[in-house]
Amino acid sequence: MAIGSGNPEPKRVLLNSAPVPNYCARPLRPQLCQRAATRQGTPPVFRLRPSLPAMHKNNSAAGPNAGGNQNKIPLMRNPTVYLKMRVLGAVDMAEGDNERKRIQAVSQMTFTDEEGHPRQFTWRTISTWLCRYRKHGVTVMENQPRSDKGKTRKVKPEDILEAIQAVLPKVHGRAPKPSVLYRLCIEQGVLNRSQVARTTFYRLVRQHEMLKPDRDCAGKHRLAFAKAHANEMWQADTLYGPHVQIAGVAVQTRLIAFLDDASRVCCHGQFFPAENVDTLIEALRAAFYKRGVPACLYVDNGSIYTSKEIIQICARVGCLLAHTPVRDGAAKGKVERFFRTVRDQFLARELALSSLEGLNRQFTHWVEEQYNAQIHSVLGMTPLDRFALDRNRVRFLPPNEANDELFFVEEERHVRADNTFSFQAVRFEAPRHLPDRTIQVRFERKTPTRRVVVYYKGERMGEARPLDAIANDRPPRNPSSDPGGTAGAIPARPKGRPLTPPASAASLPISEPATPNHQLSTNI
Repeated sequence: MAIGSGNPEPKRVLLNSAPVPNYCARPLRPQLCQRAATRQGTPPVFRLRPSLPAMHKNNSAAGPNAGGNQNKIPLMRNPTVYLKMRVLGAVDMAEGDNERKRIQAVSQMTFTDEEGHPRQFTWRTISTWLCRYRKHGVTVMENQPRSDKGKTRKVKPEDILEAIQAVLPKVHGRAPKPSVLYRLCIEQGVLNRSQVARTTFYRLVRQHEMLKPDRDCAGKHRLAFAKAHANEMWQADTLYGPHVQIAGVAVQTRLIAFLDDASRVCCHGQFFPAENVDTLIEALRAAFYKRGVPACLYVDNGSIYTSKEIIQICARVGCLLAHTPVRDGAAKGKVERFFRTVRDQFLARELALSSLEGLNRQFTHWVEEQYNAQIHSVLGMTPLDRFALDRNRVRFLPPNEANDELFFVEEERHVRADNTFSFQAVRFEAPRHLPDRTIQVRFERKTPTRRVVVYYKGERMGEARPLDAIANDRPPRNPSSDPGGTAGAIPARPKGRPLTPPASAASLPISEPATPNHQLSTNI
């Protein structure tokens, strides 16, 4: 066979002088042949390689008696170590004068794997196994995965996570779809299509759980805990309740409940038509009046539990406000377990849902008569009895008319020189003289201007009243009505008594005229 046109027919040179059966001629690469011919001036050399057995379309090595497509034996990918050692053991017992012939004989054999399927291997594969076994032993016979398996070449998972976090605020919804995130990443330019394909993006997001809500708490080490005394810590949360008819419209209710950690007593629970700061303040006020003030309030990171109003209320009553880790609902497991009891025992029964007040009466009756009065499986006693053991430690709100002001909202205002300040577009007059000072104004969220209480440096000054400018425009006081007199004013002369000059006036020199009486009175 000639490599190039016009070249003489090359000579075939055998590597071994002894005749080798079933050998065929195979040339080297044309570039190497031309270089060798240019340097030595000789035609290219052909190297003899042994011919492989006939292979079928399924890349299987057929036996010598294989006729057509009848005996197709598929090749086995990643065979087990047990099967490899069986093949290598057959090499020693095969027929042949040398090792190569024995390997070729084994390549014609059929082996059965662990699943009972026939398998056959090429002589090159068997030679590779034998060479590795002699160099490194049986340890290299185990199938080794690729060193770059599962690794991306063009983009890292960290880059995809940063891109997702960059476009995530623009996605509305709790569970954004990967297709939407991929489109936004491409549109915003944080990722390129040449970096990562759509299917690769989906696979990496699913593999690394980039959109899983609780990925931060997966596999977290937890320990069961309980407080030693009642009211050391309360756990609070919100539960979606049944639909109730309110003004002819079915509205889904929310249950806000407070549970004592040590005694498992439900301190207070109430259904509301909405979940906001006003409803939370109302429930918290009722819980404090019923079961006292806890030392710590353990809640999640919801918007109502991190509001300014709740922080101020806890600071006034001396309660520590603690929050669970983000997206870690299992941290407050006691109140979550209480909600499970509510669903299984209270919401599963037939309830009168005609009004919200009726639903709250049924829930209060169930809590006080059944839940708090039944023996708890962990405590071995009823929650009420466990709470009563620490009754001396419970701290209640002192009886005071201003207790409701503890649950008011507080804002700062600056008092003007005329002792007035502006609040909710209404001008109020400070209860005391506090010009050019910064005061704290407390008010109720539902009716801000109905009752405005002024505090200054933590001390209650009183309630402010709207400014009445006309009432402040009063005439000056009558001097006769002033018992103490006014500085610089002429004292009134008693009726029927003549005005006599003072003794000091008689001692004046005669040469000088006497001072008028009204001037003397003024100087005195």
